[in-house]
Amino acid sequence: MARRSSRKRYLTATMPDGYVKTIGPTADSFTHYWRIVAELENGKTEVFWGHTRSLAEARKLRTAAEDGVRMRGWKDYRFEIAELTETPA
Repeated sequence: MARRSSRKRYLTATMPDGYVKTIGPTADSFTHYWRIVAELENGKTEVFWGHTRSLAEARKLRTAAEDGVRMRGWKDYRFEIAELTETPA
């Protein structure tokens, strides 16, 4: 299990399309950011996101995306993972 640091810091992820997400300040030991961009039948888009403490934990969320196709009736979706890096405050 990862250890938490007591030092607060900011974490940033850059997605393949150039979107930048910064979280913090946090003392938690997050390592990866994930995002599901779902295209609905009516042409609208839904976005779900979060952060995890390991790449393996993030990869497990792919199953949730596949369930979303069936449960929510998405036309299409992208599941993406990006590594978080520490950034100055």
